[in-house]
Amino acid sequence: MNILFFLTPKSEVAYVEENDSLRQVLEKMEHHGYAAVPLLSSGGKYIGTITEGDVLWRLKKEGFPELHEMEEISVMEMIRNRDNKPVHINVDMEGLMERIMKQNFVPVVDDDKVFIGIVTRKDAVQYLVDELKKIKTASTAAEKVQMAVHTRNQMAGKYK
Repeated sequence: MNILFFLTPKSEVAYVEENDSLRQVLEKMEHHGYAAVPLLSSGGKYIGTITEGDVLWRLKKEGFPELHEMEEISVMEMIRNRDNKPVHINVDMEGLMERIMKQNFVPVVDDDKVFIGIVTRKDAVQYLVDELKKIKTASTAAEKVQMAVHTRNQMAGKYK
């Protein structure tokens, strides 16, 4: 199975760029209700992840500045405590699942490390739940075994 099946494309992902200010980061996270967002270079390459904790620690360090003062603080001045590690677009399902167990979302990059989107833990788990439901609704034991083997093979990348 190809991870593109799970991919939320860049055009649908809330992210911040290296030239953004702390205020822009805070407003984007608040608007979308996210606890973490990808950080991209102006050329679209994945740099890392900005989390609520990163923002909070920076606000504390700055003495909890007024909103207009946050416009002068660059996102690149923030200390990032937890960057979500990206995967290459051609990663196998096992590699994706290993990463997604430790991260709420996994950034996906191409050969040039350009950010193309994310895979969320929710989407990956939903896929597994749907496959489990299919197995449970199979009428015979033989069908259940066949469906379980098929799902395992999909996850192992034996079908493309």
